[in-house]
Amino acid sequence: MRATLDQIAAQPADLLVIGGGITGAGVARDAAMRGMRTVLVEQQDFGAGTSSRSSRLVHGGLRYLETGDLKLVLEANRERRTLLRIAPHLVWPLAFVFPLHRGDRIALWRLAAGMWLYDALALFRNVQTHRMLGKRALLEAEPMLRERGLLGGARFFDAQCDDARLTLATVRSAVHHGALVANYTAVRALERTAGRVVGAQLEDRLTGARAVLRASVVVNATGPWADKLRVLEDGGAVPLLQPTKGVHIVVDRSRLDHRAAIIFTSPIDGRVLFILPWGQLSYIGTTDTDTTEPPDRLTVSADDIVYLLRSANARFPNARLSVEDVRASWAGLRPMVADKERKAASSRSREHAIVYGAGGMITVVGGKLTTYRSMAAEVVDRAARELRFRDGRPRSEAPRTDEEPLPGGEAADLTQFRQQGLELGVAPDSVEHLLRHYGTESAGIFNLGAGERRLLRRLAVPHPAIEAEVVHAVRREMAQTVEDVMVRRTHLYYEAPDRGVQAARRVAELMARERGWDEARVVEEARRYEEFAGR
Repeated sequence: MRATLDQIAAQPADLLVIGGGITGAGVARDAAMRGMRTVLVEQQDFGAGTSSRSSRLVHGGLRYLETGDLKLVLEANRERRTLLRIAPHLVWPLAFVFPLHRGDRIALWRLAAGMWLYDALALFRNVQTHRMLGKRALLEAEPMLRERGLLGGARFFDAQCDDARLTLATVRSAVHHGALVANYTAVRALERTAGRVVGAQLEDRLTGARAVLRASVVVNATGPWADKLRVLEDGGAVPLLQPTKGVHIVVDRSRLDHRAAIIFTSPIDGRVLFILPWGQLSYIGTTDTDTTEPPDRLTVSADDIVYLLRSANARFPNARLSVEDVRASWAGLRPMVADKERKAASSRSREHAIVYGAGGMITVVGGKLTTYRSMAAEVVDRAARELRFRDGRPRSEAPRTDEEPLPGGEAADLTQFRQQGLELGVAPDSVEHLLRHYGTESAGIFNLGAGERRLLRRLAVPHPAIEAEVVHAVRREMAQTVEDVMVRRTHLYYEAPDRGVQAARRVAELMARERGWDEARVVEEARRYEEFAGR
């Protein structure tokens, strides 16, 4: 499924998409569905940057009501409905509780008005409309909430997602429609003719092979790296980005014992934060701070962790969370459009921008995971106009990317697949894990186990992931390294007690069978992952 450079460079592309995060994946899918010869390259693994380090929410943007981004809220609500429909295994409804305490910057009446407006902008088509709750009802719903000063709050619905796997599913959908894609493939230079960008020099970072691809239109969808690529196009390019860093921490859910997702304002600075359920875990986030750190060397500072712990403890004082309770953490860089007014990070618009460079390259920056599909359509509309202008090709109808399910999302009712797993003797928690991650494609994983029973074993007890997932990740999901499997295919890095270190050797062995690695490579892959997990 991963294209070689020989395959990619065999003939010119209509569209070269640089960047395999959620935006680039969406652009490639949309373009391929229009019949364009599409190539997508990513210098790391698909979704390895911002797209696997989000809050894992597909939300209508309740907090954007404060900044007056009503258009964005309306669009996000529409896109949330779409993703719930086309990827039900990767995007699912999530109940939220928004408690207010005395001294919070948001008054109860403002919350009630905001909730009504939020439902209205969703055209009253959310999973359920909101409900305002008094103090007693809130404590019945979430007994661990701080009772002192509690005024009331609201209950409403948004959606949660598996961000890394949503990105991967979008890439795979693009492949299904004819796109050529390659992870671990870097752009070393841009090709030019008469000052115009007409392709790129590519390097396969796994083999060292190089090739030149000619392309009629080049799209820069590299997120936090966008300005760096724009400098290759135009050394005098003015920076577009003013990135901010978002940090999340992971703790055992039992420490907070919350039932719904919690949205609240930090008593430290008034920022809106989340406490989000993820199986037996909870993750708390996110910070929103300006940073000059390189995108590939982001750090989670002690101050970030303390800020999130103090904020959560203020609402759940009996949890008494400390640094020792933090199981994992991650930092992502938001590729936000530079704000001339220099507003505080939390107050800046999440709108996207699409710009043409001096060499004709189309760059897309900003935006939200939730709205990636509509943002991608806008980019491909621009590319289609360029193609019509250059070679007079007829106008193509925009594809119904809002109707065709993503891989694994072909059916919302997974009863037959659940039964298949249980009849094989797979533990119920592993069955549910597979259904949530793979949807209808769980059948293929169960079939792998039926053919080789030991592949039904767990990778890292007590985590529900099984060995067959590694084989599937290599054969169907383009996993190239142990890190790819642990972080973005199975999430063992975030969810296993030891970040999956005990399973690293076994994962490498399973990959070796598929990739033809020798023992030295197995040892090296396991070592690299152990080093990565220990950072």
